[in-house]
Amino acid sequence: MASPEQLKEWDKEFVWHPFTQMAEYVKHEPIVIERGEGCWLIDTEGRRYLDAVGSIWCNVHGHNVKELNEALCEQAEKIAHSTLLGLANVPSILLAKKLVEITPEGLNHVFYSDDGSTAMEVALKMAYQYWQLKGEKKRTKFVKLEEAYHGDTIGSVSIGGIDLFHSMFRELMFQTYKIPAPHPYRFPGTPEECKNYSLEKLEEVLKKHGDEVAAVVMEPLVQAAAGIIVHPEGFLKGVRELCDKYGVLLILDEVATGFGKTGKMFACEWEGVVPDIMAISKGLTAGYMPLAVTMATDEVYNAFWGGDYGSGKTFFHGHTFTGNQLGCAVALKNIELFDEKGWPENLKGKIEYLHRKLKEELSSLKHVGDVRGKGFMVGIELVKDKKTKEGFSWKDDVGRRVSRRIIEKGVFTRPLGPVLVIMPPLAISEEEIDFMVETYRDAIVEVLGN
Repeated sequence: MASPEQLKEWDKEFVWHPFTQMAEYVKHEPIVIERGEGCWLIDTEGRRYLDAVGSIWCNVHGHNVKELNEALCEQAEKIAHSTLLGLANVPSILLAKKLVEITPEGLNHVFYSDDGSTAMEVALKMAYQYWQLKGEKKRTKFVKLEEAYHGDTIGSVSIGGIDLFHSMFRELMFQTYKIPAPHPYRFPGTPEECKNYSLEKLEEVLKKHGDEVAAVVMEPLVQAAAGIIVHPEGFLKGVRELCDKYGVLLILDEVATGFGKTGKMFACEWEGVVPDIMAISKGLTAGYMPLAVTMATDEVYNAFWGGDYGSGKTFFHGHTFTGNQLGCAVALKNIELFDEKGWPENLKGKIEYLHRKLKEELSSLKHVGDVRGKGFMVGIELVKDKKTKEGFSWKDDVGRRVSRRIIEKGVFTRPLGPVLVIMPPLAISEEEIDFMVETYRDAIVEVLGN
């Protein structure tokens, strides 16, 4: 076994990390994780870090969970993988049936893929081909929100709206229509006015270009990578109504918001909205395995029904590990644990405790402009001037500077520009919440002052 020092050197030399400027990364000592216990990450030198971002928003029950470990091992002893092209397998069938039962009524068909990006790529191609099969050949465009993030494939980048991430690939992207994201903290008016403004802009686009639009694409309630933008109440429902009015599909990206993160199993449940197509990943396997699904209504599915293999109705999309047995087996156990724990209903008290603690410890700090969130999805926006809401620039690097200090104090996090993120495993205890929030508070004060 290599020593901790050797592993760090090999990491710097051979591993190209995602969303990371490697020239900056190698200046700091890597944290090499060796194991996990509950909500804690443990590195090769035995140092412990509370996982405040759920290993990038996917961990649900914590790390090294006995029941999930057993489900994975039990399946591995049967078979690890066989193709879903021309074959079926037991876990994928059972999981598909279970997902139809727990998702909003009407989403009756499950298409498997590997992660959130690919689930959204499937959704885009599905919506595009749906309209082609319906004979509405002009419907090739998608409507997206500003600051949207839906993944890193070319299709999902095209419906993204974060210039820092996406502008480099502009020449590869297809044309979309963009509307302003409803961001109450940054809108010069009330949340209601903010909601109405974005809905009015959406209706303008649909009124003018509706016959060209295949679907409106959005994250429901919370735009995660945008800086935890929490939409005003009623916005999602208003989007659904406009999609119905102008006859376009609604694609919801529940990759980050699904599986209890907002306090409901799926965020769209808060407003009683059923999308035409929905993408799920991250919490689907409780953070154990790469697995994703794209779910569709009968209306969408039936458009692909009939004809022979080359008739044009076949959905020519699929990945090597589509419907992988290991991922499906652990996802089934994850859902079973949700039932046993009474989640997400039994999370209400813990969510209230988290938000009360955040308000008590962070709201009065000089450089904390906004503490916003829904359920376990929380964003803490750091600003230069609290009164005017003047923000820090990317060059100020405040998010990373404060996050480094948080990590040094024993909590792992990763910021979104000047927005600090909290999205821990749902299994986090109140004592761990105390430690996490107090660590964020102390780090903000130590780096930026109060």
